[in-house]
Amino acid sequence: MKKGEYLTIPQLAGLLGISRIAVYRKVKKGQIKAVRIGRNYAIPQKQIAAVLGKTLKEQDKREIEAAVRKTVREYGETLRLLGSE
Repeated sequence: MKKGEYLTIPQLAGLLGISRIAVYRKVKKGQIKAVRIGRNYAIPQKQIAAVLGKTLKEQDKREIEAAVRKTVREYGETLRLLGSE
């Protein structure tokens, strides 16, 4: 394991501005992916963007796609008219 490749729960808590307990609970619920090392958890740097909300999960993408399709279906003609102005 390289230095800087992982964050500890206290480091992530400081980054997010929430308590260590809140981060620990999110790890236990599976909302934050972490690697268990002995009694401690390490959060991979790759997960930080997801935790900060900078990446979308598949479920979020599907919900957005469904909302766009519904909007186009209901207001497609109006959107086309607005786009031609």
